[in-house]
Amino acid sequence: MSIIDDISDAVHDLSVDDAEMTGPQAFDAMRALLTLRNLIGHHAAVLTSALERLRVAKDHGRSTRELLIVMGFAPAVAQRLIRVAGSFTTLPTLAAHAADGVISGEHADAIVRGVEHIGKRSPEPIDDAQRLNHVTDLLGQHFSGATPADILDRARTLGNLVADDTDGGVPAAEDRTINTLAKNKTTDGRLHVEADLDTEVGEKFQAAMEHYGAPRPEPDGSPDARSTERRLADALETLLDIAAAGGHDVSIVPRTHVVLTIPADNPRDSSLEYMGSITPATMNRLACDPTITPLLVDGETVPLDVGRDKRLFTPAQRKALYIRDKCCIKCGAPAERCHAHHITHWSQGGDTCLENGCLLCPSCHADIHHNGWDVFIGADHHAWLIPPVAVDPQRRPVPSYSRRTLTLDNLPTAA
Repeated sequence: MSIIDDISDAVHDLSVDDAEMTGPQAFDAMRALLTLRNLIGHHAAVLTSALERLRVAKDHGRSTRELLIVMGFAPAVAQRLIRVAGSFTTLPTLAAHAADGVISGEHADAIVRGVEHIGKRSPEPIDDAQRLNHVTDLLGQHFSGATPADILDRARTLGNLVADDTDGGVPAAEDRTINTLAKNKTTDGRLHVEADLDTEVGEKFQAAMEHYGAPRPEPDGSPDARSTERRLADALETLLDIAAAGGHDVSIVPRTHVVLTIPADNPRDSSLEYMGSITPATMNRLACDPTITPLLVDGETVPLDVGRDKRLFTPAQRKALYIRDKCCIKCGAPAERCHAHHITHWSQGGDTCLENGCLLCPSCHADIHHNGWDVFIGADHHAWLIPPVAVDPQRRPVPSYSRRTLTLDNLPTAA
């Protein structure tokens, strides 16, 4: 510990006479301080691991995070140190680079979070070899000049590829079953809201915030005096007012615009404007959503096609689906909450017609696209479902929800 004290004293006594410095000298000095900062960050993570192992906080009824905050670390920094400290055994390559002082704590944390993110998108745990490949890829992003946000974006793309190439792989970012929204009343009577949303809901939220939270001039024509945070809070209030009014006053409720970009030569790289890359399964599902505009682009990101009227079911077609299906064909959710789903994907040439459509609620819509369920129109001109092997090894057809009063003797004839 005396060495740490000596280093602390030396840094404390360090003086920089910028008046006598040349530009190159200032640059070199800053690079040296950056390396020192990186090394200090790494050793802080090592000591955080030691605090955990020695139960320093737990023996006094605290968590290590609380102890670090009490010591003076910002909450976000405390959480980052805990995450990085927990990765030393599973990500030794990253730890070695951090010990050399060549990677900052923020970048190391982005890589740790990125690898964890990729793992969540695989239905099976990733092995050491796969983990090393992912760490090497993300380290390469860092050494090429990527920011922590860029590294997380890269990890998300890798996670999409893992999910797309693995049977049953649903990206965590597209799994609506883990969506959460927490609301807590604070001691001063305010409400704190925190949400963790999947890509689709997140995209709709971001698009709404961009639209209703846009700056507007003051009455005298001067720029909007509100902060970004205040504008977003006002946008949320506008959305709540619209919901309370039933969304019927079109004069005050312009539709938010959600754009799905689909590269014509590689649909696997489809992405949403705000939330980034998505898997082909989600791309096909979103193509059924009338609130989303698919934008087909060439290799230079030049639009080739902005939606098509035939992509969307007309009001008359939706009414026909309501009459035929009556509700979600899988779970029975009310028809008003359902999407009009293309049985053969619109992106794969499926027509927008009654014989290629059915009603699915958002949750079942995701289930159909991601979890191995199939839909077909039977000889009776009604929708039928074929469950995945995990649900029924024989994959026997199941009638739509509103028609499950049929006896088993009727099934072969109807199908």
